[in-house]
Amino acid sequence: MLLCVGNFFGSTSETEWAEYCTGAKKAPIPTYVLGANDQETVSYFPDVSGCELAENITYLGRRGLYSGTSGLQIAYLSGTESQDEPAPAYSFSAKDVAELKASLLSTPNFKGVDILLTSPWPRDVGTFANSAGEIDTKKCGSKLVSDLAASLKPRYHFAALEKAYYERLPYRNHTVLQETPQHVSRFIALADVGNTSKKKYLYAFSIVPMNLMDPAELVKQPQDVTENPYRRSRKEAQKTKTPLCAEEEPACQFFFDLNKHQGKKRPSDAKERGNSQPKQAKKPPQSTGPCWFCLASPEVEKHLVVSIGTHCYLALAKGGLLPDHVLILPIGHYQSVVDLSSEVVEEVTKYKAALKEFFRSKGKRYVLFERNYKSQHLQLQVVPVPLDHCTSEDIKESFIAQAQEQQIELLEIPEHSDITQVAQPGTPYFYVELDTGEKLFHRIRGRFPLHFGREVLASEALLALPQRADWRRCAAERAEEAAQARAFRRDFQPFDFALRA
Repeated sequence: MLLCVGNFFGSTSETEWAEYCTGAKKAPIPTYVLGANDQETVSYFPDVSGCELAENITYLGRRGLYSGTSGLQIAYLSGTESQDEPAPAYSFSAKDVAELKASLLSTPNFKGVDILLTSPWPRDVGTFANSAGEIDTKKCGSKLVSDLAASLKPRYHFAALEKAYYERLPYRNHTVLQETPQHVSRFIALADVGNTSKKKYLYAFSIVPMNLMDPAELVKQPQDVTENPYRRSRKEAQKTKTPLCAEEEPACQFFFDLNKHQGKKRPSDAKERGNSQPKQAKKPPQSTGPCWFCLASPEVEKHLVVSIGTHCYLALAKGGLLPDHVLILPIGHYQSVVDLSSEVVEEVTKYKAALKEFFRSKGKRYVLFERNYKSQHLQLQVVPVPLDHCTSEDIKESFIAQAQEQQIELLEIPEHSDITQVAQPGTPYFYVELDTGEKLFHRIRGRFPLHFGREVLASEALLALPQRADWRRCAAERAEEAAQARAFRRDFQPFDFALRA
């Protein structure tokens, strides 16, 4: 069969089309087309529910699902996006998309469709992906089509209208660490037929229907798979929904129990433990040798310290990426965040909140990262980025894109989950946190670039300071470091909770 997206009646003359209508000419294979994208061609499609236009040429209809005799499932949506309700005959509206989604998602055991046909590209399809060339995927295309693709999870999504060929890297339809693996989706945009630039306008492929495939084979993830490009737009749509009150909040929470001893209920209070004694504070483990970051150690460069709390302290980074690049450090010797006692975690959280408020007062947002690999003492690197320079999504995309380039799987952790639910003490990992609470995580299983966090932030896409990616090349005189620390201490003072204790 031949499936057509975009403008089927692009440059067709009335005379030529009449030959197909009369039977003088005939399409050589069964051909299925989408509807009009403009007022001029509406008259070619007499029945909005679909009809045969000529022998072997079938108009699928305004929206719906075509099921082939083999079991192949093809979802389709004709026209371009419209904000009007009802939409013009050559357009679709939010209501059209909602009704199409509802009819398919209500199907028992719905896993997705084999093929999705739309004329417009989905907005943001290029997020986390290979370049779409001259097409700006953040500005072109339809948000409604993005929402439809995110919900229907097509194995193949074909579109046109941008007059360009683009085959995106496959993307996931599940959230790693939260959901069971699902099949991947592939987006392919085709150029105009017979275009002078000889861009690809035909895509030939064979496909076994989803319902006939072995489940394990269906969910195999190719090496070049990326994160879902529509994650951001769906999150934004969810934020606009009315929040549930406490009584209505669904009883669901994510837990990542990586302990090999499974099947036992975790005791929740002293009575369940059979012990009425109050829990004693966890003592920090002791360093086995000289440590540059234990505050009591003579190796600590105390001229860089800018705030001291009860369990943690704040210091300027030596060879910082920026003059206000700081570290949150535990006073005692802890190797990573997952090793911290509850008292230390509480104070780390206070420092994060204070730094967020401080940097926002200066028109900046912070990016925090930790590398628990080839390090002895926990260092939470906190780097400010100007608010007008890039968005938090830009930062996330840069980390994920540069991780993919180096075959590093950087996964998003659920917003209300904690790093301790993903990694056990002793597990090497790399971890990024934005001041919005969004988190990215990579479990290190082999080698890992030691300066990865700095390299991403220093890249042209973010701070554009590639020459400062390595801290050793950013060394300053002690007097200069001390002056920077005094300036930071002075500016941070109104936000420093440790001074009010």
